[in-house]
Amino acid sequence: MHRHLIALSLSFILPQLAVAQTARDRELAARFAPTFHQGLGDHPRADYITNFDFDGDWRGDNNWAHADDPRFALRAYVYYAVSETATHYFIHYALFHPRDYKGGGLRGPLLSEAIREGVRRGGKYDPTGLSAEAVLAHENDMEGCLVVVEKGGAGGRPARVTMVETLSHDRFLKYVTEHEPRTGFGRVALQDGRPQLYVEPKGHGVNALAPDDKQPRAGETLTYQFAGQAGNPEQAKDGRTGYDLLPLIRTLWPRARKGVGLTYGAPQTFQLAPAAATGRKLNVTAGSAFLGKVGAPNMARPPWGWFDREERGAAPGEWFFDPAKTIKRHFTLGDDFGTRYLHAPFLGIKRK
Repeated sequence: MHRHLIALSLSFILPQLAVAQTARDRELAARFAPTFHQGLGDHPRADYITNFDFDGDWRGDNNWAHADDPRFALRAYVYYAVSETATHYFIHYALFHPRDYKGGGLRGPLLSEAIREGVRRGGKYDPTGLSAEAVLAHENDMEGCLVVVEKGGAGGRPARVTMVETLSHDRFLKYVTEHEPRTGFGRVALQDGRPQLYVEPKGHGVNALAPDDKQPRAGETLTYQFAGQAGNPEQAKDGRTGYDLLPLIRTLWPRARKGVGLTYGAPQTFQLAPAAATGRKLNVTAGSAFLGKVGAPNMARPPWGWFDREERGAAPGEWFFDPAKTIKRHFTLGDDFGTRYLHAPFLGIKRK
């Protein structure tokens, strides 16, 4: 009888806990959501930040074409994931664009096809795709950032952003804020506690916002600010629009676990050895490149497929699945920087 009552209680409590965990993750992601200053090229609809299924389906191989179809509004969404240690929160943000059109909307794909054909005829093949990402246009695009938040301390000091890493064409760019006075790294500005980031037009690499001539002036930029609802950039006023958040673990991740199909065109097996950061081994196969046929095929990757082409020693997927370990290494942090997770949903670790 007692076991039956306990089972009934758990069947009620566990879903409530899951809802609370999801709400807490969104609350954190919303509080520190960056402002993205999106550069606009000669084809703005391909530069608008949106959701993968903006066209009402989860197919990856029709997004290039549908980006030009006015029936589909490119409403503003940003994907996120949250993990937590005793000392910090780690918040990933991922920006999806229907196209990477480096080289232009027409010339870029043609150039990509020509390079692919040349590689094929020459008998050379780069299975990592490291050499192609920086130069080839391709269907779908996803780049983003990792925001590191130091938890509040004694005396009521609030939580604050201390470090940010961005992805720019298979390179992780490392920045510190005013709250982390470390030398040897770039600086990223905060406004109301939120990182100010710039997204390149066409190729969509993400960098810290810098007020210099290397980035477009205000008239060539659309500013995305978290608003809790997805704005339509084609109806933006004063060069600004609001965006909403979508959890990776409930959108792109379940489809990745199904492997190759309508959404993903290439799988990958992730194996992270047990460490103090996780306490368990990750061994999972998931889709790691979106299905895409225009230009270079299957080139765009979700965050678990992101990597730094110059960091050869890191395990595939480590930057996403084990951000605490990665950040500690990248910024040469001490033992007071917590790496054992209290909450890491992609590793199956949930807050108590």
